[in-house]
Amino acid sequence: MGRLTTHVLDSAQGKPAAGLRIELVRVDGGSFSGIGVFLTNTDGRVDRPLLEGESLTAGIYELQFHAGNYLRGQGFDLPKPAFLDVVPIRFGVADVSSHYHVPLLLSPFGYTTYRGS
Repeated sequence: MGRLTTHVLDSAQGKPAAGLRIELVRVDGGSFSGIGVFLTNTDGRVDRPLLEGESLTAGIYELQFHAGNYLRGQGFDLPKPAFLDVVPIRFGVADVSSHYHVPLLLSPFGYTTYRGS
């Protein structure tokens, strides 16, 4: 059964990013359809898969990580406007039977992602 998961690590502080808001949308041409809003737990993960089984369909998705709000909440003195505010990661799902894991390693001035396992 396919599924979509994520987690966020705060690489500036060397810990999981707890309490970070994530929005998941489906992208169809120029339009976006909201799927869900999630918060990371104390381990920087969402408690359940964002999508799984029949709800994971082939197509283009975007995870929108609300980095600016999280970083300000951690006490970072960000410039106005912040260099990173909402970090969008757009990716494609081709094989609905696979596990798509999209992690984010975050700091106030940069981020990294990859397809995890």
